[in-house]
Parts: sequence; C-alpha cells; structure tokens
Amino acid sequence: MFQSRVISLILKRNKASLNSILANFKETTSFRASSSSLSSSSSTVARSSLYGFRSLYKGTYMPSWRNMSTAAAVGMENKEGLKLLVTGGPRAQKAVGIWLFGSAAWVFSMVILGGITRLTRSGLSMTDWKFTGSLPPLSDEEWLQEFEKYKQSPEYMRVNKGMSLEDFKFIYWMEYAHRMWGRGLGIIFALPFSYFLRKGYITLRLGLKLSALFALGAGQGLIGWWMVKSGLEEPPSEYAQPRVSPYRLTAHLTSAFVIYTGLFWTALSVVMPEPPAESVAWVRGAAKVKKLALPVSFIVGITAVSGAFVAGNDAGHAYNTFPKMGDTWIPDDIFNMKPLIRNFFENTSMVQLDHRILATTTLLSIGALWWSTRKLDIHPAIRSLIGSTVGMAALQVTLGISTLLSYVPVSLGTAHQAGALTLLTLMILLNHTTRKPSVSLLKSLPQVAKTTF
Repeated sequence: MFQSRVISLILKRNKASLNSILANFKETTSFRASSSSLSSSSSTVARSSLYGFRSLYKGTYMPSWRNMSTAAAVGMENKEGLKLLVTGGPRAQKAVGIWLFGSAAWVFSMVILGGITRLTRSGLSMTDWKFTGSLPPLSDEEWLQEFEKYKQSPEYMRVNKGMSLEDFKFIYWMEYAHRMWGRGLGIIFALPFSYFLRKGYITLRLGLKLSALFALGAGQGLIGWWMVKSGLEEPPSEYAQPRVSPYRLTAHLTSAFVIYTGLFWTALSVVMPEPPAESVAWVRGAAKVKKLALPVSFIVGITAVSGAFVAGNDAGHAYNTFPKMGDTWIPDDIFNMKPLIRNFFENTSMVQLDHRILATTTLLSIGALWWSTRKLDIHPAIRSLIGSTVGMAALQVTLGISTLLSYVPVSLGTAHQAGALTLLTLMILLNHTTRKPSVSLLKSLPQVAKTTF
C-alpha cells in the first residue's frame, strides 16, 4: 500500500519517471523478502524521499518544494535517526504544518502593521493598556474622553497641538488595530494548539517548543506596552520630540523576529522532516553551503537589528543623501556622546552609518555566498534558493536607499521593513534546506544523482 501511494504521487508529478520508479519498486520488494521488516521500512521510506524530491522538466532537474513536503510526509514512522514532531500520519502533519505557517504569516503581518503604526506616528495615541484589551470608543463622549487623555501626553503638546478629533481617530484606530491584531494571533495560535494536543498529534518535543513560542508571544504584548510607555514620558530636552526608547523598540522588533523565526523553522520541520537529497554528492555540497550560510544569516540578523535602532532614533530623517552622508563620507559627530558605547545606539549619525555599513556587508556577503557555491554539486532547489536570496538582498538595498532619499514615506518605509523580514525568511529556508539528512536516508543515497535526458 505504501509503495502504491508513492508511485501514484510521482506519476501525477512526472510521467517520464515511470520506468525508473517501477525499477526501484521491484528492488524494494525484492529486498523486503530477504530482510527484516524494520530494514525494509527504512529502505522504502528512504527511496520515497529520494524520488519525491525529483522533478524532471525537459530532461533536467528543477526544484519542487511541493514534492519535498509531500514526500517527507509519507511513511516516516520507522526512520532510523529521524524524530518526527507530529504523530497521527500525513493528514495530521499537513494540518499542523498549515496552522504553523499561518501563525508565522500572521506574525509577518504584525511586523508590517507595526511598521505602518510607527511611520504614521500612531503608536502613542493610546495612553493606557490592558492585557485582555477593551472595546474601542463607541460614542462621541467616549471619543472625547480618549482625546482628552491624549492631550495630556508630551506628543500632543509638542508635536500635534491643535490636532482635530478626526485626525486623532485615525492614529487611534491604527494603534488599536495593531494591538488587537496581536491578541488575535494569540487566539488563532492557542485554540488549534489545544485541539492538536487533545488529538495527540503534538509530540513532547514539539509541545515544549510551541509553549515557549506562545510564552514569547504573550510577553511581546508586555514589551510593546513597556516600549509605548517610554514615549509617554517627558523628553529630557525641551527641544526634543517625544519618541519611544530606541532600546525598547529594538527589543520589541527583535522579539517579533525571534517568534517569527521559531514558528517558520518549526513549520518547515513539521512538513519537511528530510532535506532535499538525491545523492551523497548533493548532501556534501549542502554541508558546504551550510557552513557559509550560517555566518551570512548572522549578518542579516544584525543588520535587521541595526534597522530597529535607525527607526528608534528617527535616523532615517537625517542625511537623506547617498552614497555620502551630506557632504562627507563619515560625519564628524559620530563619537560625540559619552560614554563611547552610547554612540552606536543613540547617536543619529553613527546609527545611520552603522546601518549603511551593515547593509552593504549583507549584500556583499550574500553575493560572496552565491559566488562561492556556483560550482558546487548541490540540489537545484538549493541553487535556486541562493539565487533568490541574492535578488532579494539587492532589492532590499534598493528599497533602503530609495526610502532614505525620499525622506522615509510610509509606503517605502513599510516595504523596506517587509523586505528585511523576507530576506530573513529566505535565509531561514536556506539553512533549513541544507541541514543533514537522517541516517537511513543517507545510507540509501547513491554517490551521484541520476539524470534523465
């Protein structure tokens, strides 16, 4: 029954592979007759993974992410060296995977909505916070009460004095939507989590991971209020505009990135327990890519964090020129603050210079990753993914420069923040795809991948 499912799956994807699949099916059947049931199951599953990752188009290999996840979902219970995160079979695996990918997408949208809220200066419109949330103002009287609270804030008195009630409603709704969207994430995560636990689909290892992510998500609301609260305090100087602490904003955004990374990686591990591998040579090539991808991923992450400090210091509104910063390459005031370390986090000139350097380093390092792997014998899906990452890095740098030269409009600023998370997504996917396969799959692989012409 298992072999027939594998053959049916691959026939739908590639009729040209029929002869090869039937030959391997016969080999597997013959092997079963002379070996134990455990060894037979391991060999069969390994070969299903092997042929599930193959996608032929005009005689050449092409990446097929759908085939990867489908093949990985079939018959994994007895694989040597592979610990599944979900029990209950392929259907349960698919359901849990969809839920986790949906949760990750929700976090992605939260980051985008948070960026819009910040860029429209809506984040300080709500001057109180409740963990469970509350209904928005529903009458004119309630709106006036909320407006009066806002009028007591430093932002109104120094920046928005004379603001109309209608303008206040806009920024209020933006912040309210951001908060309620976060609470909605908690619901769409917690309810399916409880259901899957009751059904017995979630293993202990996966349950602990998801519980930790849920706790981080709950803490994210507290971090958000801690951040907003800093913007409701009087600025240290009468000439300074009220804004949230750059340290707290960075903590808030970094926490969101960590939650997103955890959800996306876990979702990939659920639907694709095995990496794409059709030969030992490709596994070795993937290992070489992994060694290069890890430090590049670190650079991408540090660059994203530095972008949070740019946002927290409103550094994007200074030096709106490129490649020079004003009339010079390096401003004279980058070390004005004492102690020296403060300049890297609070000095507008230094913060923007850091981000420029890190962004350039990111682009060059990803380009170097592509250059170093262009001649390696690797799976076509990995090669395609590296190319996509190079393209996204170039686009992200272009968005950053355009945002700076345009004085940070909401549209470009939001796109730039989304680009940072998209680039991080590609690096997560690359690292996950190049991980080491299980022992049973590794033993079943030929030295060189077979090609059909």
